Amino acid sequence: MIGTAVALEARGLTKRFKGEVLAVDHLDISVPTGEVCGLLGPNGAGKTTTLRMMLGLIRPDEGEASVLGEIMRPSHPVLARVGTLIERPGFVPHLSGMTNLRLFWRSGGGSWPAPHLDRALDVAGLGSAVDRKVKGYSQGMRQRLGIAQALLGQPEVLVLDEPTNGLDPQEMREMRRLIREMAGEGATVLLSSHLLAEVEQVCHQVIVMDKGRLVSTGSVSDLVGHGSAVYLEVGDVARAVATLEGLAGVVSVAPEGEGLTVATDGIPRSALVKALVRARVAVETVTTRNRLEDAFLDLLGDDHR
Repeated sequence: MIGTAVALEARGLTKRFKGEVLAVDHLDISVPTGEVCGLLGPNGAGKTTTLRMMLGLIRPDEGEASVLGEIMRPSHPVLARVGTLIERPGFVPHLSGMTNLRLFWRSGGGSWPAPHLDRALDVAGLGSAVDRKVKGYSQGMRQRLGIAQALLGQPEVLVLDEPTNGLDPQEMREMRRLIREMAGEGATVLLSSHLLAEVEQVCHQVIVMDKGRLVSTGSVSDLVGHGSAVYLEVGDVARAVATLEGLAGVVSVAPEGEGLTVATDGIPRSALVKALVRARVAVETVTTRNRLEDAFLDLLGDDHR
């Protein structure tokens, strides 16, 4: 892996647009090696601008960013060790997905096929669609192709800006699996997302921004505290709700995506899982919740509620 304890870092990072609009204001952040870190903030907080500066896509007016210990500048060689998905991935619509991947890889000086092409395609799950023209792709398919492109070089760092945009629930689950898998292999992931439930399930650390400034940074557990709610991703949401409603120690049950959030009063998570298993409901994920959304809004204040 890499020989630095910090994979991504910004020091005094500042960017103004049109001379007056301060998009990022003297931002100091760091992402430890091997962590999955969520970058959170409302629209206009400066998240995408921050990511673009950290990758050398735009120049900061003040401060500097470093990636894997290297001070960032446009087209820095260290970017060969970074996979990115920033905003909507741009592809040539009249060419196939595979041809787009080949042109991208060769533009960086790599010989085709890329060494990790098969794995990238397997993760993206496009199947035979990779040989069709991109102009016929759905938004979710374009997003999958963007993920395949980001993984071609088996990156040590992944920087993902709204990676689940346009994906259906099953595709979102696969994206969570991918992020966990990459982290398990030692990769560092910086994930910008407005879907706080997604961030809560996959991230170890969070960075909260507002109006270009750092609001808070730390572990997810520190931010949300030790709450009395549990999120369960299950195979049959309706049956799970019916099973848990009225169970002693359960305050409320609310469907959420492919699972449900259960507010509890003293009942352990194991008892919830046991009840669901007895009712023949498959349980995929169990996560303690003191809603990240609530903690996030508390940090931003009443103006964002």
